[in-house]
Amino acid sequence: MSTLVKTPETTHHVYFQDCDMLGHLNNSRYLDYFLNAREDHTTAHYSLNMGELARAQHAVWVITKHHISYLKAARQGAQVRISSQLIHFDNSSLVLEMQMRDEAGTRLLALLWSEMAYVTMPAGTRTDHANAMMDLLEQLDVDTVDYDPDGFDERVKAVRQQLKKQRRAAGSDE
Repeated sequence: MSTLVKTPETTHHVYFQDCDMLGHLNNSRYLDYFLNAREDHTTAHYSLNMGELARAQHAVWVITKHHISYLKAARQGAQVRISSQLIHFDNSSLVLEMQMRDEAGTRLLALLWSEMAYVTMPAGTRTDHANAMMDLLEQLDVDTVDYDPDGFDERVKAVRQQLKKQRRAAGSDE
């Protein structure tokens, strides 16, 4: 079996209609861009269609909390890179980290943690992941990210420092 891509990445165009009067991506649209990218990633890399999975399992992940840090404006007309990765999971929940970077991938524009609970449909009561899903989540978990529910700000700082070191090593200007 081939190794699954743990941190898929796609490029997206920032559309005029999604921006404010200053030409910056509207804060609420970041969530749309992130969640749409994650859906693209799960379809392309894991052959998971969230709608079909929900109908088959009679359960779905619902977002219980977002942590988001807006660091630099994503500007109208720009190309941005969006990556997503699973950084924590248990029997009935998971945490995704999504990053939006500039086109070169060297500057962090925004970072999002989405906490999700797995719930039955239509009741909406928490339920456990099936064994096959737990196996998949185990394969996808990025263990190099030390997840701490209270450590969001520290994670943002660490990613920014990592990118800064990479830019310096490449001889890029700050």
